[in-house]
Order: sequence, then C-alpha cells, then structure tokens
Amino acid sequence: MDAYTSFAQVYDLFMDNVPYEKWAGQIRNILEKENIRDGLILDLGCGTGKLTRLLAEAGYDMIGVDNAEDMLMIAREETAEQSGILYLLQDMRDFELYGTVRAVVSVCDCMNYILQEEEVLQVLRLVNNYLDPGGLFFFDMNTRYKYEELLAENTFCENREEGSFIWENYYDPESGENEYDLTLFIRQEEGLYEKYEETHVQRAYDLETVKALLEQAGMIFVAAMDEEGGPVTERTERMQIIARECGKE
Repeated sequence: MDAYTSFAQVYDLFMDNVPYEKWAGQIRNILEKENIRDGLILDLGCGTGKLTRLLAEAGYDMIGVDNAEDMLMIAREETAEQSGILYLLQDMRDFELYGTVRAVVSVCDCMNYILQEEEVLQVLRLVNNYLDPGGLFFFDMNTRYKYEELLAENTFCENREEGSFIWENYYDPESGENEYDLTLFIRQEEGLYEKYEETHVQRAYDLETVKALLEQAGMIFVAAMDEEGGPVTERTERMQIIARECGKE
C-alpha cells in the first residue's frame, strides 16, 4: 500500500470536516480527570500534526509518530519551532521512544490500518511498554457498521478549485477489510491538474476483539464510547476506547 503520498498534499483540504478541536477537548477532559495536566504525550499516527499541535497548545509536550514521510513534512512545516514538538518517522507497529510518556493518543482510525490481530497486539504491547505507570491510551476505530452500511460498495466524489478526488470503496464482510481506491487531481502551480492514484486498506474490529487484545497485551480496558460520549451500539460509526497501562510499579 502506497498511501498518504500524493494525498498528503491535499489531506487537510479534504479533511477539514474532521473534528480535531472536539477530539482534543475530549482528550484533555479525560487526561485532566486522571490528573494528567502536563508532561509528555505521544500522538501515534499523527499525520499532518493537527491534533499534535492542539495538544501542544494545551500545554503538553508532544511527540508525533507516523510512517508517511510526506505527512510528516507537512506537520513540520505547519509547526512553529518554539512548540518543541518532536516528529518521528516510524511505523506504529514497531515504534521506539527514548523513554515513557504519560499518555498515548491515536485518532482518525489509524488503528484500523493494522490489518492483522497479531499486529494490533504488537502495537498495544508497545504502547503499554512506553506508558508511565497507570498511563492512558486513548484511541478510536471505525466500526463494522460504518464499513458495511455507510461506506459499503459506494463511490464518493468531491471537487474543489485546489483539487478533486474520486473515492471508490469496497468492503469484504468475511475478512472485515475495507479497501478504497483514491483517484486524485491536484492543481499544480501552472494551473494544470496532475492525476495521482492511491489505495488504502483498513480492517474492522469488534469491541470484544479489541478488549481481548488489550488483555493479552497486559493493559486494562477502561471504557468505550461513541463520539458523543454515549455507549457503543450497533449503529456507532466510530468507537473511542480508553485503556490503562498495567505491569509497572
């Protein structure tokens, strides 16, 4: 999969409806309830760094990890030098830090890009390893309902002056894998549009499967909710999960 290369150029343009400010507020509330009001936080799968910057503005010392070099280039360009954010080009399945952090966050369905349960388990074990004693992991996942009922076998298009895209979606209910083929037309300096193509693959995981993987990783499941803070139901599109580090004194 060669994802988030050409799309990185227009990612923030087409993702301007993503509620990063809302998510940042939710995360701050959760962390403050745990008396985590400052310190080092890891944004796992940080992309162009929008959430990373919002949490830095809230007073946290931020590390952003992503395996898409083009996304990190934009993150660094958008980040003021005085912010002190450290961006690392690493795969979330084998990331390495210099020490532990007070919390780890991962939003915008980054965890759905991990296609094998064993690899999700590996990510969770790494998170548990790099969390301070009792530290929190906040992450979200697209649900099976969203892939089956909303994305399904549909095609989505959007056209703007700076660029346009065609999103052709395919979902396999047997494997739980969702593939979307992106065709992008990105405006160049001379006013012409250049065509790019990318393929993205994600996988749906049921909440019970995630709970079991958290337990195998040695973590403690704390809570799961929908985007409004309510219970996860059969019609929840994105579930938000909180887990706690376990094993350190």
